[in-house]
Amino acid sequence: MQENWVKIGVNTVSQGTIINVISIRSSIRSSIPGPLAAVMSWILLSAFIAGLISGCGQGDGESVTELPLDVQESSPQRGPVPVASLLQKIKQRGKLVVLTTNYPTTYYYDRDNQPAGPEYDMTQSFARSLQLDVEYKVYDSTSEVIQALRRNEGDIAASGLTVNDRRMIEFDYGPSYQETQEYLVCHRNRKPIMSKSDLKGVELVVAADSNYIESLSEYPELTWVADTHVNTAALLKEVSLKKVECTISDSTLYDIERRYFIEIQNKYTLARKSELAWMLNKNSDQLKQAINDWFDSYEKEGDLAQVMDKYYGYVEIFDYVDTHKFLARVKTRLPEYKDFFIDAATKNDIDPSLLAAQSYQESHWNRKAKSPTGVRGIMMLTQPVAKSLGVTNRLHARQNIYAGAKFHAKMKKMVEHVDEPDRSWLALAAYNVGRGHFRDAQALAKKLDKDPDRWSEMKLVLPLLSDKKYYKDLRYGYARGGEPVIYVSRIRSYDELLHKHFGEKLGEIAKNDVR
Repeated sequence: MQENWVKIGVNTVSQGTIINVISIRSSIRSSIPGPLAAVMSWILLSAFIAGLISGCGQGDGESVTELPLDVQESSPQRGPVPVASLLQKIKQRGKLVVLTTNYPTTYYYDRDNQPAGPEYDMTQSFARSLQLDVEYKVYDSTSEVIQALRRNEGDIAASGLTVNDRRMIEFDYGPSYQETQEYLVCHRNRKPIMSKSDLKGVELVVAADSNYIESLSEYPELTWVADTHVNTAALLKEVSLKKVECTISDSTLYDIERRYFIEIQNKYTLARKSELAWMLNKNSDQLKQAINDWFDSYEKEGDLAQVMDKYYGYVEIFDYVDTHKFLARVKTRLPEYKDFFIDAATKNDIDPSLLAAQSYQESHWNRKAKSPTGVRGIMMLTQPVAKSLGVTNRLHARQNIYAGAKFHAKMKKMVEHVDEPDRSWLALAAYNVGRGHFRDAQALAKKLDKDPDRWSEMKLVLPLLSDKKYYKDLRYGYARGGEPVIYVSRIRSYDELLHKHFGEKLGEIAKNDVR
């Protein structure tokens, strides 16, 4: 009996498939002549190789397939061993490797030294859907992330990457999760740019290997320099300091950074619609399908909207004059009340900067503030609320702050089953609009098939309290429902500014008080 085995190694690379015949092992039995056995072996081998070549490019990595060449019909027939896909390899190792950058729009550590960012939240959700852990490899620039993906240092690149034709030649993308615009950003004192002809003579510096370079090809009027050592966030700071005349930024990063570098200004929109998506190497079809399946559910269940609101919901409102005044008052007014905010917040399980931000929204840190409706003091308390909390003088800053913190804590208790940060945003809305109207809004949200425990959905429902179509059927009737939405957005903005500029000082005092 003759038993022939052909072992074939397949190594797949991005340019094609290389097939290496590793070895042919033969043992000849006397029942079949040697020449005949050899001829049959090579015929079957040739057919196998032809079929294998036609199926190249379906997986990645290296595989070994063994083919029995036994002429006896009674011999068992064994099919080819499947090539392990990238997704299978990820599952085998139990870990998804994500390539990203340290940006406020991608991945960073928050005020509690915990990982955060839109890309972090989304990749964590995707990994959970596959029961995987995540390892993050953080690079200094988009260019480095793309190079790392080329070198197969990670499974996906999640770094606010723009979808463009140039990159699609080499890589695949997951579904688009966000749309942005591309702005020409200069110092606010620079003269306006009204048309393409005004672009001539602009001194422009952009981050190397960014998508912006492709957009610039449509503007021959511009001359520019690509800097390989800095990212866009750093360039925005340089513009604010007049060290660089202009740069290019996507609208999301610009909206965040202009709160800290208030002298920057969008002078011209270069691209009105750019899509962001995760990037992965070609021939990773199963991984790409898994991402698409996860995203369909993630978007339909409102998780994507929640992430977008979490990181960008407060940037919608920006007032240069107001922000300038706020930053000035942080130095002139806040020091007098800072210790009160820290102590009152700590005793009521509130972030000190959030309480201070709320107070600024209420009164601009003016202890004698008074509204036409009769609310008074630095936390703008109504007479009934102040009396119920033991306040004898609403103009007394310490009494007012401690009472405001207690009332804030009561609002949080209304939604104690909700996770942060939604719990804080909902509590602030209730503080502003009143418990009765807030309960009406929650009931209306359920009626409209919205989630009353998600701020991203409640901020769409609250304005309906001023629409007769809806408020006529509510227990407490009409309310200015749009006001709490603006109220929460402004507080979130002030809170971020306080943390950015003074968070360490506030946090250190809070720790000392707890001790």
